[in-house]
Amino acid sequence: MWGALLRSGVRGTGGLRSMSSGGPPWSQVVSEAEKIVGYPTSFMSLRCLLSDELSNIAMQVRKLVGTKHPLLDTARGFVYDSRNNLQMRGLVILLISKAAGPSTAELSFQHNMVSGIYSSQRSLAEITELIHTAFLVHRGIVNVGELKSCDGPLKDMQFGNKMAVLSGDFLLANACTSLAQLQNTKVVELISSAIGDLVQGIYYENSKSSEENCLTDDIGISRWKEQVFLSHSALLAKSCQAAMELAKHSTEIQDMAFQYGKHMSMSHKLHSDLQPFVKESSSDTMAFSLNSAPAILHQEFLGREAWIKQIREAQGKGNIMDYKQLQEAIKAGKGVTSAIDLCRCHGNRALAALEHFPPSEARDALANIVCAVTRFP
Repeated sequence: MWGALLRSGVRGTGGLRSMSSGGPPWSQVVSEAEKIVGYPTSFMSLRCLLSDELSNIAMQVRKLVGTKHPLLDTARGFVYDSRNNLQMRGLVILLISKAAGPSTAELSFQHNMVSGIYSSQRSLAEITELIHTAFLVHRGIVNVGELKSCDGPLKDMQFGNKMAVLSGDFLLANACTSLAQLQNTKVVELISSAIGDLVQGIYYENSKSSEENCLTDDIGISRWKEQVFLSHSALLAKSCQAAMELAKHSTEIQDMAFQYGKHMSMSHKLHSDLQPFVKESSSDTMAFSLNSAPAILHQEFLGREAWIKQIREAQGKGNIMDYKQLQEAIKAGKGVTSAIDLCRCHGNRALAALEHFPPSEARDALANIVCAVTRFP
């Protein structure tokens, strides 16, 4: 049933919504979903962000204005990035909580629900966003040993690193404190393991190569999926499962929530990796990672030696990567179409998991999110 929806549309409570003709943009999908869960998730972490401690940190971060430290770009993204919606994880947790509703064991506690969602599940959504934000901030730490003169004064980068460490640690500490207040051992175990997965995934990303976009490992798509699960999917998948645990749902429903979170976020990552190769009106060449899904799949079809040859040809004598040349080479192969197929495959698996939830506006919104990240020009 759901598989065909990626091609034709989503049947919601208001009738069939066509996705084949473009469908609503991502921002509209998110806006409609936020109305269902009761409030804009863009303000989900507001209580923490307005605390005195973080306000002091924000004042210090302002000193980075005028420098090239990546922490500034991260901070701008929190305020201006409505297109990709940094709060997507919390929104999904709230939607799947509402889609599942109260379990039989929790029917007597429905008075604790607001818009069909338990207060503990809303807290979990906030915790998940805080953890994600903390790791985004930590990813902004630069390796001062690899800095060039064009990157600006060393003291600015060192100060930015200190701010990234302090603010990221602050957010993570607040998340852990709130997690303990949920007083659910299994939920603490799930989210703690997700933090461990994030650390492991990011550690691999950082230790994989000493230079940005330098391919040093002969990695296949299976290994790529394992690594992406750790660094991008584990937090959402385990948070969705934890939300079901907070409502005392069965093991089967918990597993289906996990599967939805896992496969939807895998589709989201594949969609992101594909953007440099599928944008219609992009006159400028977008830089892309040589470890992105289209490049990995291109290498699998082409062969390792031929792939390395293409990279060296694109680098030229000046050792500066000609992304346009490499982009055209990847487009000419099978990597892009295979990545699109893989994105839709994960989308179908996410939609299949939704079949175990009763029909509702929340379930339709979750399906629309999948359709939004599996639709290409």
